[in-house]
Amino acid sequence: MNLISNFRDITPDRIMYILTSAEIQQELLMVKLGFLVVTIIMGVFTMFAISRTHYMQWLFTQSAVEFLTQRPYGAKRITKVWNKIKQHLENGSEIEYKLAIIEADNMLESTLKRMGYGGVTLEERLTKLTSATLPNIEEIYQAHQARNNIVRDPSFVLGLDDAKKTIGIYERAFRDLQILD
Repeated sequence: MNLISNFRDITPDRIMYILTSAEIQQELLMVKLGFLVVTIIMGVFTMFAISRTHYMQWLFTQSAVEFLTQRPYGAKRITKVWNKIKQHLENGSEIEYKLAIIEADNMLESTLKRMGYGGVTLEERLTKLTSATLPNIEEIYQAHQARNNIVRDPSFVLGLDDAKKTIGIYERAFRDLQILD
């Protein structure tokens, strides 16, 4: 009965007084230092594990670059690839025009894949999009059809005006997806 009456004397204020007393804090100093050492060791181990994992390095680098530049990771590379595609139009040969359209179509497919749109082909990925995501989705289907004609029919004739129009459709799609500036 005596033990129970002692428990009744314990209040939240009394517990706080005991825990914050100088005597208890002195005795807990070693425990605190132990936890501090364990935390530092775990932090070092975590950083070591991250530095050894290529995916984590890539993910950290990607996030840091996006944060510091306020642009999507790889935007510089994408712009470089896009400029190469547009350069094909300036070369003045039908083969270059066709190559530009094929590369633009491949770029759109890989972009949608990286954005997480499922499907095996570009057409399957396009079915997952709405006109809110890509306002010119119908034109993209037409541009993709032009690409299919180029790939499947070696005698398909493509003029500069048609090539520029098709590349313009892809360019608008990339701008709507905020891939290009």
